[in-house]
Amino acid sequence: MTTLLPAPGSVRTSAEFVALLRTVKAMSGLSYRALERNARRAGGHLPVSTLASALNRDSLPSEDLVLTLVRACGGDQETVAEWAKARSALVLRESSAPAADGPGPGRPPHLPEDRTEDGLQDQVAGGRQLVPCLLPADLSLFVGRENDVAEACRLLGEAGPGPVTLVVTGPAGVGKTAFAVHTGHVLASRFPDGQLYVDLRGFSDEPADPFTVLGAFLRALGVSGGTVPLELTDRIHLYRSLLAQRRMLVVLDNAADALQVRDLMPSGPHCATIVTSRTTLGDMGGRRLPLGVLDSETGLFLLRKMLGLDRTSAESDSARSIVQTCGGLPLAIWVAGARLAARPHWPLAKVAHALADEQRKLDELAVGHIAVRASLELTYQAMPPTTRHALCMLTMLPGSDFAAWPLAALLDVDLPEAEALLDDLVEVHLLEIASVDAGAFRYRLHDLVRLLGRERVEDEIQPEERAAALTRLLGASLHLADRAADTLSVDFLGISQAELAAWRLSPKDTDPLLADPLAWFNDEREFLIDVAAQALDRGVVAPAVGLATALTTLFQVGSYFDDWERLQNWALKAALHADDRPSAAKVHRCLGELTTILDRYPEALEHFEQALLLAEGLGPAYRASAAAGLAYVHRLLGHYSEAVGHFQSSLELARSAANVNCEVYAANGIGVIDLEQGRVEAAMERFTECLEVSRAAGYRPGEAQALRCLGQSHRALGAFPAAADCFRRAASISDDLGDRLGATHATCWLGDVLVRQGLQGEGRRLLATSLWRYREFGNLWGEAATLYALAEAQLAAGRAVPARQRAEAAVGLWRQIGSSTWLAVGLDTLAKAHALADDIEGAKRVQAEAAAVRQGAPGSACT
Repeated sequence: MTTLLPAPGSVRTSAEFVALLRTVKAMSGLSYRALERNARRAGGHLPVSTLASALNRDSLPSEDLVLTLVRACGGDQETVAEWAKARSALVLRESSAPAADGPGPGRPPHLPEDRTEDGLQDQVAGGRQLVPCLLPADLSLFVGRENDVAEACRLLGEAGPGPVTLVVTGPAGVGKTAFAVHTGHVLASRFPDGQLYVDLRGFSDEPADPFTVLGAFLRALGVSGGTVPLELTDRIHLYRSLLAQRRMLVVLDNAADALQVRDLMPSGPHCATIVTSRTTLGDMGGRRLPLGVLDSETGLFLLRKMLGLDRTSAESDSARSIVQTCGGLPLAIWVAGARLAARPHWPLAKVAHALADEQRKLDELAVGHIAVRASLELTYQAMPPTTRHALCMLTMLPGSDFAAWPLAALLDVDLPEAEALLDDLVEVHLLEIASVDAGAFRYRLHDLVRLLGRERVEDEIQPEERAAALTRLLGASLHLADRAADTLSVDFLGISQAELAAWRLSPKDTDPLLADPLAWFNDEREFLIDVAAQALDRGVVAPAVGLATALTTLFQVGSYFDDWERLQNWALKAALHADDRPSAAKVHRCLGELTTILDRYPEALEHFEQALLLAEGLGPAYRASAAAGLAYVHRLLGHYSEAVGHFQSSLELARSAANVNCEVYAANGIGVIDLEQGRVEAAMERFTECLEVSRAAGYRPGEAQALRCLGQSHRALGAFPAAADCFRRAASISDDLGDRLGATHATCWLGDVLVRQGLQGEGRRLLATSLWRYREFGNLWGEAATLYALAEAQLAAGRAVPARQRAEAAVGLWRQIGSSTWLAVGLDTLAKAHALADDIEGAKRVQAEAAAVRQGAPGSACT
């Protein structure tokens, strides 16, 4: 269904073009996430962060983003063509204009076009430089500091031989974060390649570690899936390389010491960094800007903005007393003002007198610290007991932000009651709303509020009650993650972890949360990892491993391979240390799946063998899944007799356990071996049976896998139209499931058969898209298969040189993987490329190698 969208023909600048794009998005009435889904269904790629960044800038977005967005908003082919024509005309107009001091629209000077004959860009995020804009929103209540802001801009604007660093220091509550964020927004135009921001939580119990921060930064810069390095040093090198020639502002907020920020500092000569800390960071270089408290007039101005001129003028003495008692500390003034703003019937004198009393009780502390503590204590004591208890419980949560359901678990209440308590805390500004997406709120505690609450936890809540609350939190996390994974039903394991959940939300609360399981997981991923890690630290091994196991499907679909490996390696160590063999078996099985995806086959064999060895006490379902994984890796390595044996064992165990997922997976694996050994009709019988069983059970991932393999069978017989139909249906199912890797498998081979049908343009476009997606996932086998298909496409077009280059790259990857069958296939193609270039000797040499490979162990696979 198409939508009538505005035509772009009249725009004359990039800014006007982007403004009209924003209008198109608004007219569609669709959220960023809905647009991403629409684009994916149409075979495109429209990440939420990329789209938001593009629409919040005035520079010209890439052609692919523009056309994908217009199409996702409901534009028909004619409308899409109009937008393409208008963008091209705008590029020509702006490129013919006199050169300015900076780069042209949408292209920094250090980011050349660098396109190959296949229309590819070997750059991050599929050829498009992402422009991260991670700064929080600027505060509407930011007052004063004009001279400080001007000084910061001057210091950061000074030219130098390398990157510029500004260290902003001052006492807690002086407004360092607000100042850094405000200054970042003022300077944003100087850093057109983006702004990175992180709260390092340097003075909390759980400060952010550089490894995790670098992972988040790399993702914001466009590095996804398995391409995020697993070692700290490698992350540092990649991060600094990506920023080497960019104009980027990095804000490192709330640092504990120089050690915490050292690895996060960019080295590019055009970058700048703002670091904030409560300490002086005396061992750190850079320019320095200490922030002091507000003078009395500025403090009064802040209070007037919060309460109104009439109210503060009517009680001017009390207003001045509040500012004076707070010592000019912005946080203290803000907290006192927020309480009064939420209670318009309160006289200002009530708060002024209370603050004065608190100052006398805590006169041993520094004046600034007294004001903050007095304000927070006063707010805390004025709340009802249930709200105070909720605040204390929230301070036990790991991580920095959270939704409402964790509080429901901590308090053993339903979701509406938890949401009401959170609203009460937001009203008195002890809780911040971190984000809002589609009506769902995420919250954040200021670290000083968290400190106050944790002090109260120690005084007011018994250890037994704390332990019970954390047990409920772990149970709720496990139950929700397990339900989300079961809804997606992508993993061949097909085994629930729900029996380990000690507490769970009611169905009426759970169902709305998981209406979109992938969206829920994307919001909760970091929090769930933190919950699992917290439980492992407490020695609660079995349910913590259950949560780590339940997250496997979600990690896989989202391509969060670095999170997957890090958490489950931690879980495995804990299980082995506790001599918990069943838990260790679960994690070994999941890590076997991960290392298979990442083409680390020796590790995968070890994990699956250990899982099979330790799974005796877990029943036939786990043994079936471990045997199936082991069989799959043996098949990839060409160990066909071992593979068939393990697949047969898995098939029998899966049927005895009524585990349809694993049954289909094992039967399909035997069919693939038949196909690779030339028994096409036998393979097609297997795949057809798998397709029928999957459809009868509603197991859509199995249906997609069977269709992909049927497509391969038709391709082997030369029935390319039938193969293309199977691949299209498989890709559609995987797209609906959110399984981008599965969809890429189908899209890659669809491109191959289209080329073989003579549809060169469309086929090569799909292959180009598949190649950069495989590289994004870090999937070497898929990358090799796509390069092979591209080599065949170049041969069909009579282009010897690019055909040889693609074939050599595919052969190199298959050598690295150890895939003998496909190595021989790739060598055949390489020989044809040599022959096309009249290099007869080279062709004979490569053909001889292919024959030698075939005489050895066969191997590898259709995906």
